[in-house]
Amino acid sequence: MIAASRFVFLHLHKSGGTFVNECIRRFVPGSRRVGYHLPRHEIPLELAALPVLGIVRNPWSYYVSWFSFQAARRQPNMLYRILSEDGRRDFGDTLRNLLALGSGADNLDVLIEALPRAYGQRGINLPGFALAPIRGSGLGFYSYLYRYMFGNENQMIRIGRMEMLREELPQMLEATGQPVSREMREFIETAPPHNVARHARYTEYYDSELRSMVARRDAPIIARHCYRFGECS
Repeated sequence: MIAASRFVFLHLHKSGGTFVNECIRRFVPGSRRVGYHLPRHEIPLELAALPVLGIVRNPWSYYVSWFSFQAARRQPNMLYRILSEDGRRDFGDTLRNLLALGSGADNLDVLIEALPRAYGQRGINLPGFALAPIRGSGLGFYSYLYRYMFGNENQMIRIGRMEMLREELPQMLEATGQPVSREMREFIETAPPHNVARHARYTEYYDSELRSMVARRDAPIIARHCYRFGECS
């Protein structure tokens, strides 16, 4: 979470937030970090009236990025370790386990118990109590995380698409009254992506069944932001 005088930016996991965080901290005077990957309900009271900004991405792409990033780490997070059985499961099996959490999967209690009991300063920063309400929601993990981070959307929140970040971010900032300097605009247009996971095109990871499963579980995001399978990289 980054707080500035005119807005608060919420960092949805693996959705371009690291790039936006650096941009804001570098070019918006007085901006500061307030916690790490914290959700909207954790915004300090004195900032609660400010507009909220966020970035979302194509759910099919998100899951590939999440899996690839964790699989390449020496110490993957507990979410990946449990759902992939410490890396023994491939992408398809791991994603099926992840998507099943919204239906109250057998390993959900194990996962909740294994996750931290309080907010910290690293990783996805999702304590067990924050994941517990996914049970019975029917949501895919990314849609649940989106709802958990942003809460009920209204006129005080603007969420751009990661795939259009370079075009939409200046507009989002200016809509809050935040000036976008020439240097800031140049950074947005030309700086390389940050914290990128290495993987093939995301469409190569899906069979028809798994593709349809994401379409059902993550329908709220897909419909809200007009995503389609096969678009974007």
